[in-house]
Amino acid sequence: MFGSFIATVAVRWPASALGGRSWCDGCGRTLRALELIPILIWLVLRGRCSTCGARIGTLHPAIELIGAVIGMAAGVAATGSLAVAGAVFGWILLLAGAIDFVAFRLPNPVTMALAMLGLATGVAGLAPDLTDRAVGGVAGFGTLWLIAAGYRRLRGRMGLGGGDAKLLGAIGLWLGWRALPWVVVVACLMGLGWALLRRMRADDRLPLGTLLAVAAFGMWIALNLR
Repeated sequence: MFGSFIATVAVRWPASALGGRSWCDGCGRTLRALELIPILIWLVLRGRCSTCGARIGTLHPAIELIGAVIGMAAGVAATGSLAVAGAVFGWILLLAGAIDFVAFRLPNPVTMALAMLGLATGVAGLAPDLTDRAVGGVAGFGTLWLIAAGYRRLRGRMGLGGGDAKLLGAIGLWLGWRALPWVVVVACLMGLGWALLRRMRADDRLPLGTLLAVAAFGMWIALNLR
């Protein structure tokens, strides 16, 4: 269910079309409750609208499936309030990563929510402690901000968006400063593999926020898995 909501927001946010009930992108018909069942209804309808036959993008079931996997993974890695916090962390990262994948944007409300919840879980007593989280937040934001500023000064154009720095800062508020180097390294390795597989040119864009989101949740699992 969270994945279904996240998929809808990820698709609508870039077009500023939030609000209202879900509708078919092909014919504009308002969808019935049964047509909103995650994953299953996409399979039953074979990926097409039951009225006009327009194709339903695979992004919807993919994000729904990932949302389910995040919830299950958090439950396997931890228990109780820590598992709930991990699932929320993963779902907000999924929202940020999906929007960045679709539109190369990381909306401030999403990164701000992630940051505030990171602080809240620290105040609630979940590891790591508040000092590690605070240092992680400053280090995460500051590192990417300095890299972006240096690149802009040397090349005269944007290399990293401000949202990437904010996202890494928010991740630092969840994982603490010790985990940040691993998050960045894993994200960079995934980006390099992506670029090689797609034979990207030097001026092609990569959704760094998506890569950071995947690496960050993977790190949370690694830190909490017993």
